Amino acid sequence: MELRTSDFDYALPEGLIAQEPARPRDSARLLVVRPDALEDRRVRDLPEVLAPGDLLVVNDTRVIPARLTARRGAARIEVMLNRAEGGGVWHALLRNARRVRAGDVLTIEGTELSARVLTAPEAGAALLDFGPDQEKLAAALEQVGEVPLPPYISRPHGPTESDSRDYQTIFARRPGAVAASTASLHFTPELLAALEARGVRRVALTLHIGAGTFLPLRAEDPRQHKLHAEWGEITPEAAEAINAARAEGRRIIAVGTTMLRLMETAATGDPARPVAPFRGLTDLYFLPGHRFSTADALMTNFHLPRSTLLMLVSAFMGMERIRTAYAHAIAQGYRFYSYGDASLLIRR
Repeated sequence: MELRTSDFDYALPEGLIAQEPARPRDSARLLVVRPDALEDRRVRDLPEVLAPGDLLVVNDTRVIPARLTARRGAARIEVMLNRAEGGGVWHALLRNARRVRAGDVLTIEGTELSARVLTAPEAGAALLDFGPDQEKLAAALEQVGEVPLPPYISRPHGPTESDSRDYQTIFARRPGAVAASTASLHFTPELLAALEARGVRRVALTLHIGAGTFLPLRAEDPRQHKLHAEWGEITPEAAEAINAARAEGRRIIAVGTTMLRLMETAATGDPARPVAPFRGLTDLYFLPGHRFSTADALMTNFHLPRSTLLMLVSAFMGMERIRTAYAHAIAQGYRFYSYGDASLLIRR
């Protein structure tokens, strides 16, 4: 089957792009997608939709205020931290950086912090060395960094104080992401208590989501696209919890495309023990034809046209099923993208 990026296009009315989250979070709509049926629910209905023993796999990454403004002489450069490389070095995306060269020093506006450019920008990305003092960098981010909202959320004067809370999940523990695990934005303490009472279990993995998640596919052949690598970890204890669920015949439900990607990165090929412990980088993404071996269901928001995330859900559920589901969501006025409504894709 020859795939084209245009196969993953669709028309979305601008008014369906959510600019604010649902309040309360679990009042967001939930489209339950099964192979043979669609069902309109609310996220707060999850305890009724899920079964005792189901295992939710959630992302405990925490979004950092990763957008900075820097100066190189008179030039004003936007810096988006993307991935920590260790020792104070960050992979970063730069804007207005055509004249930036390796060896240049960028001064971060509003702070005493500076960064040395280690590599010449390539495709808008470079390595920056902020020095070994991690506390100094963390303090600067809290002082002048902005929440890195996606470009489709309109904030003419920058992110609001509310965004700093709204664009963070209830599971956030480990700082390092520059984008939220949006499927997890719908969970509340009340919903977690109801799920626990239902007997639904939960395990946390970590994938620090990078800014590359928002980059569009420009080539017509989707196989030519390459994701920026993201750092993830599945601890031995977490791997054991996932494998125990499979061994006991309980469903494994990935909360967010990040968790599905990470589990598939660590897939063993052994049906009885689907994942292995993992710690490192992944740039894996999926096209229809991929055979998933880890999750039985996926909770996720509605994704941008021509995006790797739309390709992922199409690979997971089937292209025609996703086309049908998205057409239904648009016709019913579901809210799309990061602050929007959710879907639950159930394969079995």
